[in-house]
Amino acid sequence: MLAAVLVLVLVAVGLVAVRPGPVARWLGDDSAGSATAGPPEPAPVAVLAAADVGAPMPSAEGLRAVLDPLVGDAALGGRVNLAVADALTGQPLFERGGGEGTVPASVTKLLTAVTVLTARGPGYRIPTRAVAGSAPGEVVIVGGGDPTLAAGAKGFYPGAASLEDLAKQVRTALGGTEPTRVVVDSTLYPGPVHGPGWDDDIPTGGYGAAVTALMLDGARKDPKADQGWAERVPQPELAAGRAFARLLNVPESAVRSGTAPPAPTEATPAASVAPGAELGVVQSPPLIRLVDVMISESDNIVAEALARQVALARDRPASFTGAAAAMVEVLTELGLPTDGLTLADGSGLSRTNLVSPALLTELLALAASPDRPELGGVFSGLPVGGWSGTLRDRYGATPGTASGAGVVRAKTGTLTKVHAIAGVVTTAEGRLLTFAVLTDEVPPDGMEPARAALDRIAAALATCGCH
Repeated sequence: MLAAVLVLVLVAVGLVAVRPGPVARWLGDDSAGSATAGPPEPAPVAVLAAADVGAPMPSAEGLRAVLDPLVGDAALGGRVNLAVADALTGQPLFERGGGEGTVPASVTKLLTAVTVLTARGPGYRIPTRAVAGSAPGEVVIVGGGDPTLAAGAKGFYPGAASLEDLAKQVRTALGGTEPTRVVVDSTLYPGPVHGPGWDDDIPTGGYGAAVTALMLDGARKDPKADQGWAERVPQPELAAGRAFARLLNVPESAVRSGTAPPAPTEATPAASVAPGAELGVVQSPPLIRLVDVMISESDNIVAEALARQVALARDRPASFTGAAAAMVEVLTELGLPTDGLTLADGSGLSRTNLVSPALLTELLALAASPDRPELGGVFSGLPVGGWSGTLRDRYGATPGTASGAGVVRAKTGTLTKVHAIAGVVTTAEGRLLTFAVLTDEVPPDGMEPARAALDRIAAALATCGCH
């Protein structure tokens, strides 16, 4: 199983990412291509043979014989839609309700990943700026939508930008002028802060939060919280503003919401700082890393931030509505099948989202194409059966699932009555397939049986000859 994990899915379709090169630039490796760099690294040695691009594709009849009995499992409820496609060619191999929009839950994040990598690019970083306010000593912190921002050197997200660094820049820029007030500008996101179609308990239930343009640690109250459930602050932007004020030795009572003055259009005397002048800026990790976090840990707050980056790249409002419209626009331009597609958010918390299995399988095949290397980051964060992420504890003890351990790489989705899985799997003969199974009429108390039934479907593909 461990050896299988080490095989990159992308190698199987002819796409290899090595440093130095474009991945190094996306990850912020300043040494890539430097004239002072040492001798080039030797070519990587294969640990295992990659999936066999010459392996036979399963037939529709063979897949039907294997999958139909599993799809009929009563644990999956009254509506089960699925699709299977060949990753190398994108050719659809089998569908059952493949074109029907189904509530996808967190599988929505695959759409968010592909659209943001297309719209912004893997190397884009989200800025958080500080500018001079309208009065001497007034500092405005301007949220740019970085959900990973930390107060100090170590926050919840590794490699995050820090307010501590931003405060040092501000003090240097102000010279001898002492900060007296902090204004929080979170107007980049026009609102609302909670998504349409969210269950009533999501904003306070530990997996969602108010979505604001300025926040620390994904709005977590404690940056040392574990992955997954965590208590969130009710007003993330003001919590971040108060943390920034403490670093500037400004009393928390002098923190308020507002907007930044426009940037100055003329030069000002060296001894003064004009209102709106930039005092400092810090940058998020590159988007390729944020996509990895979003998918591997199913981080809803990072997902909503990335969806808004799609909106901003397309000159739409950075709101739930604007982000959803921009994502659909990008998916359409990519030539993907958007019939039956309805989007209301980027995380999948909304029950009004509808996504077809065929869209997901074609999207994954496109991301695996050597013609679209910027989309390859979708795969690095995919949980591995029996090994990582949301599949860490699956594909093992449950009967009929062990064959998927180490070879099923997929994004899962779960809401009450909704269970989904979409990803890639290598058949016993070495053919790489994309697959998606969505079900949204599972009994409310049927989560564990439904997950087991989904895992048996993916595991069956892993053992498939299916000719």
